[in-house]
Amino acid sequence: MSKVAWIGLGVMGYPMAGHIREKGGHDLVVYNRTEEKAQKWADQYGGESAPTPAEAAKDADFVFMCVGNDNDLRDVTLGPDGAFSALNDGTIVVDNTTASAGIARELHDAAKEKGAGFLDAPVSGGQAGAEDGVLTVMVGGDKDVYAKAEPVIQCFARAVNLMGPVGSGQLTKMVNQICCVGVIQGLAEGLHFAKQADLDIPKAMDTITKGAAQSWQMENRWETMVKGEFDYGFAVDWMRKDLSICMDEARRNGASLPVTAMIEQFFSEIQRAGGNRWDSSSLITLLERS
Repeated sequence: MSKVAWIGLGVMGYPMAGHIREKGGHDLVVYNRTEEKAQKWADQYGGESAPTPAEAAKDADFVFMCVGNDNDLRDVTLGPDGAFSALNDGTIVVDNTTASAGIARELHDAAKEKGAGFLDAPVSGGQAGAEDGVLTVMVGGDKDVYAKAEPVIQCFARAVNLMGPVGSGQLTKMVNQICCVGVIQGLAEGLHFAKQADLDIPKAMDTITKGAAQSWQMENRWETMVKGEFDYGFAVDWMRKDLSICMDEARRNGASLPVTAMIEQFFSEIQRAGGNRWDSSSLITLLERS
């Protein structure tokens, strides 16, 4: 049993921290910008809440983070009362935020100065995966640090893989998002076409899910997309943020992402229409505006 600090109790972090407490039996101290939510978590799972990231991280063996973006990470780590001010020699920091590879390397260097380890470990599987404890975790960092943290990460994961040095986890998550949005856009267009062609859509979907077109998105989202229900997963605001990270990295490494760039702009159209909190399958709405 280890002492674990958890920073960030959003729709992903709240259940992920809960699994570490319930499945792993670890002692947890949690921090959230909204103090009431941290106290709610502590009451529910039997842990403790702290008023600052530094207080949460004090004497921790592991410090997990799941916040919004690069700037949020800097605030909770390097800012006033940031967690890194309380790191001990040998503490391991695990960042589950989807962020840039650059911030991963920056925080790795800052942690190393404290004698601490750092892993960038973004996740895939959405809110449902977090709640069920079956996330896929892609990790960047040193092998020895990963070996120590992997059993704790397993508490909320179905699959955990070390992808390479620091930053590799974030880069792999970018690949994940690039692939996901292409599939969602293709599914949206297929469903739109099926409607226009007056096909029996349930029968069509039941048929093609058994062939080469099969995907998780198809099996889990076609019906809600047809119904116009978009409250089942990753919000447009967050997907747009992730794709912006992908595009920034592509500009650095010279990758060509023409379809991803187009879909990123589609999400911006949904935002302008007020669909910020819709899930990413709402791409179909742009095809059915007329």
